[in-house]
Amino acid sequence: MGGGLLKPLPRAFFDRPSHVVAPELLGRVLVHGPVSLRLTEVEAYGGPGEDPAAHTYRGKTPRNAVMFGPPGHLYVYFTYGMHYCANLVCLPEEHGSAVLLRAGEIVEGLPLARERRVKASDRDLARGPARLAVALGLHREHNGLDAIRDFSGNGTLAVLEGEPADPARVRSGPRTGISVAKETPWRFWIDGDPTVSPYKAHVPRRRSAAATSVGDAPSS
Repeated sequence: MGGGLLKPLPRAFFDRPSHVVAPELLGRVLVHGPVSLRLTEVEAYGGPGEDPAAHTYRGKTPRNAVMFGPPGHLYVYFTYGMHYCANLVCLPEEHGSAVLLRAGEIVEGLPLARERRVKASDRDLARGPARLAVALGLHREHNGLDAIRDFSGNGTLAVLEGEPADPARVRSGPRTGISVAKETPWRFWIDGDPTVSPYKAHVPRRRSAAATSVGDAPSS
């Protein structure tokens, strides 16, 4: 990536409502270690008592505590007993809001991403939130990383300025795979980009633990 792309976004960028931050994340470059991707699809989730589809709707818990911390931190959660999904926290502390990172194009570290996502085509390496987490090597232990301060110059974790998506190509629509607040148009994507995941309406399924929350039905 060129030098102009290597500047991390400031904390103030994330200190705003998630549905405002989300479309402006499109085209930005998310770095974790040697792998980087250009974000092509994201999904916003609101705060306690505001958004029934969000993990924070009923308040602070051990699971969602990072979402109530400073903006710009990474919130990683485990879902369906098999998937990790990654989010970026928005708004000031105690507001409990975040943007789910749904899909992207691998722009650096392609060989490692391919090793992590064996048999996937390059288009599908990070095409869905669970796939994105696997391609970037994100797991439970990365929950709480600071995307502003944990960037050491060698790509530990950061969201770089990149080249913001052309507003004319940004689309919005219902969020994917959630059972409540289905019509809230807080899913944002770059129109025509092949790495954007297909829209999936919620399909009820039997689960061991009830939860309706930030991307609990990832495209994986």
